[in-house]
Amino acid sequence: MAAGPGLLAAGGQLLSRHRTAVLCAAALGVGLAAAWLWKSRRRSRRERRQVGVVSQLFIYPVKSCRGVALEEAECTKLGLKHGELRDRHWLVTKENGGMVTGPQEPKLVLISVSCDGAFLTLKAPEMEELRIPLKLPRTNPVLNCRVHGHNVHGKDCGDETASWINAFVQGAEPYRLVHFENHMKLRNSKEEFALYHRNDQIAYADHAPLLIISEASLDDLNTRLDKKVKIQNFRPCVVVSGCTAFEEDSWDKVMIGDVELNRVMACYRCIFTTLDPDTGIINIKEPLETLRSYRLCETADKVHYKKSPLFGQYFGIENTGRIKVGDPVYMIVS
Repeated sequence: MAAGPGLLAAGGQLLSRHRTAVLCAAALGVGLAAAWLWKSRRRSRRERRQVGVVSQLFIYPVKSCRGVALEEAECTKLGLKHGELRDRHWLVTKENGGMVTGPQEPKLVLISVSCDGAFLTLKAPEMEELRIPLKLPRTNPVLNCRVHGHNVHGKDCGDETASWINAFVQGAEPYRLVHFENHMKLRNSKEEFALYHRNDQIAYADHAPLLIISEASLDDLNTRLDKKVKIQNFRPCVVVSGCTAFEEDSWDKVMIGDVELNRVMACYRCIFTTLDPDTGIINIKEPLETLRSYRLCETADKVHYKKSPLFGQYFGIENTGRIKVGDPVYMIVS
């Protein structure tokens, strides 16, 4: 039986729509491929110069607690990530939400952190280890916290966790532990420091997702000290070898593997640097006093750094990817 004119017209319209959809999809695919190719060629044409090698990687899941040394990490827009551990995504707070850090409670630096995929594990001297589920119960309250004077949320990790922290720290007031979850609103770095870009965002980190320090800078400092300090005194994310002291101050754009970083500002230092990472004892004086003798900013920059000495550089993440110990570090020249 022959098809009627109406059926032919309908079929023709359907065929035409199908062809249009296919052509649009193909055009979109070609466009995306061309954009990727243009970006790849543009990146490959840029002049770059090797300035060092990644010698150490650290992640600090609980702010102010002991760092975790890594051989490899994913570099996200919010900083380093290893499995379920994200950099500075847990925070010790007062009951009113104010953050608690090493200078307030020095024993925090003695708490070690690890993860087995389902639990965050805390260990401390003379304490039984504590396992905290990464997926917290829905009934746990979301608390309003304050980090450097700005509001940020965190999900409470429960009374057992709070009791464990309080029993170890034995502070003057009770503390809680909160976790920053992916759906929560991030802090905008530019609201805290004008040097940052409008899209720079963080969870509980001080100001930026990544801090880089060179081994040579630490060596230079230690030549001026009676008692040497460790890189852990300064809590960097990426440590670089094979360059001169404070050469990182001039790395405006850096590439490590596929990761691209933009330098934003120097890290201005406080008494946290005087806290011994092995003993939890704070002396308030060194290495801060020695740094002040030769690492103060230029007069024009005092509006940002005031009287704080500078050690290490903060970077924002332009392009995400993976970073490994042993990766060459390139400065993008043009």
